[in-house]
Amino acid sequence: MIFRSKANKALDKVEDPRETLDYSYQKQLEMLQKVRRGVADVATSRKRIELQANQLNAEIDKMQRSAQRALEQGREDLAREALTRKAGLQTQLDDLQAQHAQLQAEEEKLIRGSQRLQARVDAFRTKKETIKATYSAAEAQTRINEAFTGLSEEMGDVGMAIQRAEDKTLELQARAGAVDELIASGAIDDPTDMHTDDITRELDALAADSSIEGELAAMKAQLSGGSAARPELEQGGDKEDQK
Repeated sequence: MIFRSKANKALDKVEDPRETLDYSYQKQLEMLQKVRRGVADVATSRKRIELQANQLNAEIDKMQRSAQRALEQGREDLAREALTRKAGLQTQLDDLQAQHAQLQAEEEKLIRGSQRLQARVDAFRTKKETIKATYSAAEAQTRINEAFTGLSEEMGDVGMAIQRAEDKTLELQARAGAVDELIASGAIDDPTDMHTDDITRELDALAADSSIEGELAAMKAQLSGGSAARPELEQGGDKEDQK
């Protein structure tokens, strides 16, 4: 039982209902062809008996005429012989007619059976094609659904990969921001900065402040000197005008 159940399960996986239906239809066509050949054989036998019956009828008529002529010529013995043969031929004809009637009945029966079988085969063909079309549509729909299922699973994996990439990106950004803050606060050294200690940074800041103060004083001196020279120039100009 276990073996048969496993065999049936394996067979179910490889079996294509469309092929099974086509095979059944082919077997029905072969059966119908056999019935038609049987009808043809019976019809042939019936036709052969009809030909034999026609020959017997011709022989019976011939014996009847022969007996008539023999009796007209006073040959009663020949007439009796002709009638005896006629009786034998009539017996054969009766047997042939009985066989002919039997064959004709059998032929009609086979014809009716062939017609019923033809109707069944036609109905099966229509149903077969309908089932095959339905099966093909269901198979295509199943493949589409399986494709969508696989696509959904793949998109789920892609979504998870994107989420992991975003999480890693945020983590790297957070680490970079934290390092920048630590470098700015002096908690850790900046590997790109040549001045590495606080005293050097303070001295640089004082030097920058001194430079700025010196430049500011020079600008003030230039402004003060320019303002003193300008009134003298204006007075000299007035004197020239008075002359």
